Amino acid sequence: MSDLRLGDRLFGWVVIAVIVLQVLYEWTGMKWVLLPLTVCLVPMIIMMAMTAKRGGKIFLLVSLGLTVALVFVNDNWQEALWEAVAKTGFLASFFSALAALREAAASSQAMSKAGRFLAAQPPGRRYISLSVGTQIYALLLNFGSIQLLGTLALASTKEEPDEEVRQIRSRRMLLAIQRGFISALPWSPMSFSTAMAVATIPGITWLEIALPGLVSAAILLGTGWALDTIFKPKLARSGPRPMRQKSDLHWSVLMPLAVLLIVILLPVLALEMLLGIRIVGIVLVVVPLLSIGWLYIQLRDARIVGERMLNYVHKELPAFRSDLLLLMSAGYIGGIGSSVLVPLMASAGIDLTVLPAWVLLIALLWIMPVLGQLGGNPILTLSLVAPLLPDASLFGLSPSAFAVAMLCGWALTGLTSPFTATNILIGRFGGIPTVDVGRVWNRSYFLIAVSLLAVWVLVYAFLIA
Repeated sequence: MSDLRLGDRLFGWVVIAVIVLQVLYEWTGMKWVLLPLTVCLVPMIIMMAMTAKRGGKIFLLVSLGLTVALVFVNDNWQEALWEAVAKTGFLASFFSALAALREAAASSQAMSKAGRFLAAQPPGRRYISLSVGTQIYALLLNFGSIQLLGTLALASTKEEPDEEVRQIRSRRMLLAIQRGFISALPWSPMSFSTAMAVATIPGITWLEIALPGLVSAAILLGTGWALDTIFKPKLARSGPRPMRQKSDLHWSVLMPLAVLLIVILLPVLALEMLLGIRIVGIVLVVVPLLSIGWLYIQLRDARIVGERMLNYVHKELPAFRSDLLLLMSAGYIGGIGSSVLVPLMASAGIDLTVLPAWVLLIALLWIMPVLGQLGGNPILTLSLVAPLLPDASLFGLSPSAFAVAMLCGWALTGLTSPFTATNILIGRFGGIPTVDVGRVWNRSYFLIAVSLLAVWVLVYAFLIA
C-alpha cells in the first residue's frame, strides 16, 4: 500500500512538471522544451498504462501502431511527432489545471447555495435559470457542473408526493442542465472544445471564436427554452396543481458566480489581447493561481491551503489516471492519424477543395455527431479532421468559419452521443438508458438545433467572417 501511495505521489508531481513545461512552451514557443516535456510524458504514460483498463490499453496499442505507420508514410514524421507530443502535453496540462479549480469549488458553500437557488425556481423561470446557470458552472467545474446541479435538481423534487409530477419535473430540469452545459462548449475558454479548436485549427484565436460561439450558445439555449415553454408535458390525470416549494434563498446568492465569471474572463481576455498567447497557455497559469486564491478566501489559513494543494497532487491527480490516459490518447491518435492520412490522401488524389464551401461547412457540422454515435471521441475527431482541411482562404473563408462549424458539431455530440459523459450522467440521474437521452429525450431538440445552427454557420462564414 505504501508503494502504491509513493507511486501516486510520484505520478502527481510528474503531472505538475508537465504543466510547468507546457506553460513554458506556450508562453515562449521554444522548441527545446518539447524534449524535457517528452521525458516527463513517457514515465507518466507508463504509470498510467500499468493500471489501465481494457479501453485504455486498446488506445495505447492504436497509438503505437499509428506511430509506426507515421514513420513509414510521412517524410516529415519527426515534426509531426513533436506536434503530437505538444498536443498530448497540452491535454494533460489543461485537464489537470481544471481539476485544481474543481478542488477549490468543491468546498465552496457559495456554489452550493447558488445551485440550490437555481433548482428551486418556479416552472416559468426554472429552465432558463438552470440552463444559463449551468454555463457559468461549466466554467468552474466542467462536467462537475452536471454532477452538482443534477444532484441538487433531484434533491429539490424529492418532496413532491406525486410520482408523475416528480418525473416530469426531474426530466425538465435535467434537460435544462444538459443543454446549458453543451451550449457553453462553442465559446467557453475553459472547455476542451475551444482549447482544442485553437490548438488544432491554424490561424484562429479564442477572441475570434468567442463572439460567434456566444451566438451559437444563444441558439442552443433559445431552442431549448422555446421547446420547454411551448410543449409543456401534461399530466395523465386531472386534479389540483402540484404544490410549489418556495426557496428561502435570495437572488443575491448568485453574486459569487458573477464575480468568479469576471475574475476568470478578465485576465484571459487581457492576456490574449496584450500578449497574443494561446488561450490554453493563459488558462494553465490563471486557473491554478485562481484556485489557490479561492481556497485561501474560503479557509483563511495558508497551512490548510497548502495541505489541500498537496492532496490535489498526491490523491486527486492520480485518481484521474484513466481519464487522463483516454484523453491524451484521443488527442495523440487524432494528431498522428491526420499526419498518416495527409500523404495517403495526396497520393490517392483526394482534394477537398473541389467541394463547394457550403458543403464542407455542413459536413464539419455533422461529422462529430455522426461519429459520436459510433463511439467517436470529439477530441479525436477534431484532432483528426482539422489538419486535413484545406486552407480556408482557398474558399474565400476565414479559418474561424471552420472552427465555428466544428464547435457547433462538438456541442451537438455532447447532446446525442451515448458515449459522452454528458449523456452518461444525465441518463444516470434520469434513470433511463444512456442511448435514450439523445435519441428520445433530445431527438426533437437536436433536429431543430442542428437546422438552426446550419443556417448560422453559413451566415457567419459568408456574411460575417
